[in-house]
Amino acid sequence: MQTIINLYSDKNGEIYKFLSKFYNKDINLDNDLKWEKSFSNPIEISDIISTLIDNKEDYKINAWISLDEGVFINVTSQNLDDIIRYLYERYPY
Repeated sequence: MQTIINLYSDKNGEIYKFLSKFYNKDINLDNDLKWEKSFSNPIEISDIISTLIDNKEDYKINAWISLDEGVFINVTSQNLDDIIRYLYERYPY
């Protein structure tokens, strides 16, 4: 099972701006308002969701993650710490 992160925005260029800064390189996007990426190691999503939430004032982006098929969780500043703790407890490698 792959872990999935979805980023959504209703503002053109927001996702591109965030991802280009996060990865420190230009990013090619097929859709300017939605981005999805799968990770084989679920712990890898903790960096991107933490960075996004820490900079939520700068970007109008919503993040959703899926750890189990068909179940998506909206990542917010209120649940970020719980999600990261859960990731490290569920996937301690």
